[in-house]
Amino acid sequence: MKLNKKFLVIPIVLGMSLALVNCKNDTKKEDTPVVEEMAEASIIKSNFGMFQDSIPVEKYALVNANGMEVDVITYGGIITSLKAPSQDSTFQDVVLGFDSLEEYVEGSPYFGAIIGRYGNRIAKGEFKLDGETYTLPVNDGDNSLHGGTAGFDKVVWNAEEVKDGDNVGLKLTYLSPDGDMGYPGNLETTVTYTLQADNTLMVKYEATTDKPTVVNLTQHTYFNLSGNFDNTILDTEVMINADQYLPVDAGLIPTGELKSVAGTTFDFNKPKKIGAEINAEDDQLKKGLGYDHCWILNGTGGEMKLAATALDPESGRFMEIMSTEPAIQFYTGNFLDGTLTQKDGEGTYAYRSGFCLETQHYPDSPNQADFPSTVLKPGEKYETTTSFKFSVQD
Repeated sequence: MKLNKKFLVIPIVLGMSLALVNCKNDTKKEDTPVVEEMAEASIIKSNFGMFQDSIPVEKYALVNANGMEVDVITYGGIITSLKAPSQDSTFQDVVLGFDSLEEYVEGSPYFGAIIGRYGNRIAKGEFKLDGETYTLPVNDGDNSLHGGTAGFDKVVWNAEEVKDGDNVGLKLTYLSPDGDMGYPGNLETTVTYTLQADNTLMVKYEATTDKPTVVNLTQHTYFNLSGNFDNTILDTEVMINADQYLPVDAGLIPTGELKSVAGTTFDFNKPKKIGAEINAEDDQLKKGLGYDHCWILNGTGGEMKLAATALDPESGRFMEIMSTEPAIQFYTGNFLDGTLTQKDGEGTYAYRSGFCLETQHYPDSPNQADFPSTVLKPGEKYETTTSFKFSVQD
């Protein structure tokens, strides 16, 4: 999901100057042939630059025995690269991003980032909790988006390597202090990425607080399963396991209605090309300038369930998303406009060259009593899990 405007550069921290060392990421867009199976999974640590001239940012490459690789930086917990196999046994990077820390800091539309404290929009930048009104920074028209002007995507996380047999991972932790971006409570947050032997990337979110607060964490990777960022994502076949979605108003805030997808352009219960109906004469599509809406996933009780799938027909790359979350935001790169440079520096990210499938709770839940609660209280633990499994279909 992206801002409801052409392009936005968000300040990092108010009142603080920015100085960066530009550190290039060696990941390129070219194919990486599979020569032989690796002896074992590994974690490779390297430098990725300096944030605010004093905070080192590290990159961790998680590599499994099959050759699949997921690169994560400590700034924003950003997934900068994800190399997945194709039908002809080559690995290509399938996520949008940048080569340098400077580009992420100065102009990223949340590429690959951890989103918090609250993913998606909160209307008019305020909510009430236990009789008290909390005011948040507005950074999307009249609304607060993705935690405000300096959310979890714009901080440096602490990192700990995790290795368990054939699985390799990275445990990221961050303390968001009481009052951070207007939210109450000291929020201790942990996000753990685990790359498994079967080419599944597990993402586990955990949080605790010392005051009642609201929490809605998600992951904002933009995918292009073709492995060629010059391609649009319109031929990608997507399935969303949902019978209902949330219509929105002009500010992309849910109206409160849960609407059936049956007979609408929002029905993805069977795999359908993203571009099949994206330009249809539909009032909701016009408001989002395409798909930028939240679907209510089938299944209840917080169990791990199928959320969505995506297939690139040409390469055969197939992604299957499972989650304990009740909803998923589907965003189709409607605001990418060719102003951002690709990782190899030879092209730009054009209109609809990436899509997001963000598992989460409903947008604006703190202001809508009929939506599932996102309140977290002292003594409770916020805990959700989402997995992304990569395979090949003939």
